[in-house]
Amino acid sequence: MQSFNLKALIESLLFISEKPVSVSELEKIFDQPASRITEAIEHLVEEYVQQARGLRILGVAGGYQMCTAPEYAEWIKKFYTYRFSQRLSSASLEALAIIAYKQPITKMEVEAIRGVNMDKIMKNLLRSRLIKMSGRKAGPGRPFLYGTTREFLEFFGLRSLKDLPKPDEGALVPPGTPAGAGDEGKRPAQETEGEHVAESQSVAEQH
Repeated sequence: MQSFNLKALIESLLFISEKPVSVSELEKIFDQPASRITEAIEHLVEEYVQQARGLRILGVAGGYQMCTAPEYAEWIKKFYTYRFSQRLSSASLEALAIIAYKQPITKMEVEAIRGVNMDKIMKNLLRSRLIKMSGRKAGPGRPFLYGTTREFLEFFGLRSLKDLPKPDEGALVPPGTPAGAGDEGKRPAQETEGEHVAESQSVAEQH
């Protein structure tokens, strides 16, 4: 087996492996001495750095693993934020905005503002760890109160809730989200901004 082929095979295994791959494992797979395998890996490490690739091969937990280049971490974070935002419908984003601005708030209060049942959306937001239960409201039934999480701040690129945009500064959207993303979940056009304000005031007066 030629050195180039060995290097390419090692690269392939590192690419598909979710965990670090040890030299001893590669020895058994390729039936090659550890020195030759280590040399091939070192060549790969050097090539990735010299060619300024988006990937790196790093020594991790006694083995080697293919990882993304650390200098591109911010771009990768934006990509995942954008991808995740596609799974949030406009209705979910509206509910999340209501919770963010009015927390702590009960599910019934969110439903009063939105005008629809929120069971599924609230479950999805809880599962996504964008909101959390933050206690119970005093009164009949003592319903759960909901608020946002640290993951919520990370998702929207906020340092704290003080960085939330003012209501007249635009919608609450993840950084890097293109205009119009998630429009498939929008409410009917007849639900105007004025109606949202009126509903919000109605809930505030009741509580």
